[in-house]
Amino acid sequence: MRANSSSGSPIEKEDSSNFWEFSSYAVGMTTSKSGYDVTPLSEARITALAAEFSPEERHVILHQGTERPFCGLLLDQKQPGTYVCRLCGLPLFSSNSKFESGTGWPSFFQPFDPAHVKDIEDRAHGMRRVEIRCARCDAHLGHVFDDGPRPTGLRYCLNSVSLTFLPEGQPIALRS
Repeated sequence: MRANSSSGSPIEKEDSSNFWEFSSYAVGMTTSKSGYDVTPLSEARITALAAEFSPEERHVILHQGTERPFCGLLLDQKQPGTYVCRLCGLPLFSSNSKFESGTGWPSFFQPFDPAHVKDIEDRAHGMRRVEIRCARCDAHLGHVFDDGPRPTGLRYCLNSVSLTFLPEGQPIALRS
């Protein structure tokens, strides 16, 4: 359906005047093209970050559950801003790519950065689908389908409980 681009690429820096400072910071870290750390979090860190979750959040985010349609808090969100991972804070989708799909779940036609979302083949429930997860913390987000609008033709169908909405202008802070 689409290429999974979560493999990470080498960090490039045009100005080499701060090479040593930049390099020591980047050791062991994978950075997306949009400049965010997508280094996978440890199981212990994921467990600690999820400690405050409600039973529904745990079920959906950690155990690949699905919230009921038309009940998610972000379905009717119309403000400009960014939708970040509820678990780790990685920016996942922009309000600029949100559209009304009529499915009952927030839908987007492209991710904030392709490296922030990973695809996993899902054969549960007797069908073949593509599950999407956060590339940094492996949180279940929803599924992607090939029946979306132009320009991508994709529909990323998300669980509201897997996301936090940040209004435009609010800083994005990763949870580590």
